[in-house]
Amino acid sequence: MTVMQLVYASRPFGYGDLELSNILHIARANNARDGVTGALICREDLYLQLLEGPRDKVTAAFAKINRDERHTEVTPLIACDVGARLFPEWAMRDDPAKSWMWTADEVRAGAVASATPDDVRGVFVRLAGETRPRLKLCPA
Repeated sequence: MTVMQLVYASRPFGYGDLELSNILHIARANNARDGVTGALICREDLYLQLLEGPRDKVTAAFAKINRDERHTEVTPLIACDVGARLFPEWAMRDDPAKSWMWTADEVRAGAVASATPDDVRGVFVRLAGETRPRLKLCPA
């Protein structure tokens, strides 16, 4: 089954643990309902998120993100169809940025904007290889 995969980057506005917890709680409920899976890498200077699932549901979720005041400078990086999900058992995996990712200085210098689609996808491929599910989707 083909699914859409969309990756975007944004800058958090009003970032904090309570705000992040709220985002994840709502995203997990909506994504489980809509058959969307993915991962969110978050830190004070960067949200990097991968969404995957039915095209209409992924594009609707991304449209909501674009209207969300907690995100600034929302930039789509990848939008394509794929044959398999990277995070099939995660309504929304969340992680702080890993030490092997871009530093804050690199992000300020434009590392995300200059990254190739393969570079960006590689971040999530590597993350998927290190994860074990904590929150599974309910069977349809």
